[in-house]
Amino acid sequence: MRIFNEVVGSKEELRSFHGKPSMVAKNKVITNIDEHIREFLALSPFLVVSTSDKEGKCDVSPRGDHPGFVMVLNEKQILIPERPGNNRLDSLTNILENPQVGLLFFIPGLRETLRINGKACLVRDEDQLEQMAVNGKRPLVAIAVDVEECFVHCAKALIRSELWNPESWTEQEYLLMPSKMLAVHAKIDSETVEARLKESYEKKLY
Repeated sequence: MRIFNEVVGSKEELRSFHGKPSMVAKNKVITNIDEHIREFLALSPFLVVSTSDKEGKCDVSPRGDHPGFVMVLNEKQILIPERPGNNRLDSLTNILENPQVGLLFFIPGLRETLRINGKACLVRDEDQLEQMAVNGKRPLVAIAVDVEECFVHCAKALIRSELWNPESWTEQEYLLMPSKMLAVHAKIDSETVEARLKESYEKKLY
């Protein structure tokens, strides 16, 4: 049910009240991985992957590991290891239907982020997967991305959210319990959910 009275309907209308991007914003996009992008990726332990299926239904999913876990193959390609998850495979099945992906990389403590957009595919090359092994366990598959755009995203969102400021964080005693949420949503008792999460986190990271 639509409850909004004023919905923006065109790019022209949107620009009419937002104005034009700055010269820096317009010119900051590059189409290859240069030494600065390489340095950022080498320090980043966390990213989010945005995908959509053939109908345009979207999904966003986190990926994390040691800093530099995303391999730079050359100036146009990167490789993201697919570590064990919940086996829903949302991102991977989306990529099979629609290769366009958007990536957002974070470095803890750094307010600016890095955005990379491009086309992805799923690869199982033995030599590549072996290089991404951890504790003797290599990923079953990896996400290869052909880079189309790279650019730094400004820090305003992280400044407003105070994401890296521990003083702004909610006290542990007031944090919601994800296991309770999962128990309600999945209709499983919370003790079972907590036990499964504990086992997964302790024994199934790689």
